[in-house]
Amino acid sequence: MKEIYIKYITNTISSEELSELKGLLKEKENQQIFKEYIKDYYDVNSLLNRSDVDAAYEKLWGVIGKQEKPKRRILPIGFKYVAAAAVVVFMFSLSYYFVQNQKPTEVLNTFIKTVNPGEDKAILTFDDGSSVSLEKGKNYSTGTITSNGEQIVYNKKDNNRIAYNYLTVPRGGKFEITLADGTKVWLNSESKLKYPVAFKKGLARQVELVYGEAYFDVSPSKNHNGAKFKVVSSLQEVEVLGTEFNIKAYKDDASVYTTLVEGKVAINNETFIEVLKVNEQSIINDAKGDIKIKNVNVYNETAWLKGIFSFKNKPLKEIMKALSRWYDVDIVIENKKLEDIRFNGVLSKNMNLEEILEPIKRNIDLNYKVYDEKIVLE
Repeated sequence: MKEIYIKYITNTISSEELSELKGLLKEKENQQIFKEYIKDYYDVNSLLNRSDVDAAYEKLWGVIGKQEKPKRRILPIGFKYVAAAAVVVFMFSLSYYFVQNQKPTEVLNTFIKTVNPGEDKAILTFDDGSSVSLEKGKNYSTGTITSNGEQIVYNKKDNNRIAYNYLTVPRGGKFEITLADGTKVWLNSESKLKYPVAFKKGLARQVELVYGEAYFDVSPSKNHNGAKFKVVSSLQEVEVLGTEFNIKAYKDDASVYTTLVEGKVAINNETFIEVLKVNEQSIINDAKGDIKIKNVNVYNETAWLKGIFSFKNKPLKEIMKALSRWYDVDIVIENKKLEDIRFNGVLSKNMNLEEILEPIKRNIDLNYKVYDEKIVLE
């Protein structure tokens, strides 16, 4: 149903689908939902198609930013929630608004239609090397661990013996963990976290983001006899007292990005130390190089927590990396001229891959083929 609404609004509907739509609209409930799609397409389209794209984009995020920050467990925005809030529904309608305005190239592929969005799943590895799969709808518990398949919680205790566990989130997954000190960590797809089962008194609380992206809501040092909290990742060490921040350190990215949402953190790359302020982001390209600092919109940088893709002036190459991780599919850009084409857009991570690729295909001279479940952009 949702797909037909989108195709009508974006003028990609077939005659057969149009007949189906007419049948659906005989029901009063469907009529109301359809009106919401059209209304929100108009609202967002009128904003993002203005000449001042930056101002329009910031206005949209200004509204989204008024939502409560993720102090508790965060769920992706689903259809029933989106339909209830007009300001967010637009993520299901025409989700990309591009600078380019070129003729589309029509491509249909059965495999693309079957690629669904990611879900809650992870692999928990114990200190003895054994592991267990965690997934939505599957409960798991031991003496120190409880998981409902969407998050894992460690008992709050101190221990003289330090044992480390790993939580690995594969492509096409996401997961949340509450550490023994009460610190909450949200892991994005293709991410891995190393952490102690319990924190020892008198020592700094330290974890390692082996790779990937994670959002940290750190339990304050005052609750742990002043013990600092440290996150080690590629090229850097982040030291905090009690704060919220996001680290993006994927293996296939040239840089490591740390974004401060609340509180205070110090970034150390063994050569330089920089203290971040709220709404600032550090960028490190080299273990001994400069630490670059810039102001960012934190809602944009942490949109993945809310189940949203947010692309502001992002090159196609970066967008395809994000899609590959979330949909667990290999995407190769064969035509290198396409890599640097930039886009602005906001969309729901609950959409299937076809719904996301369709607007891109329409707005640039793009064709794609599938070889053994690998998507090649030509």
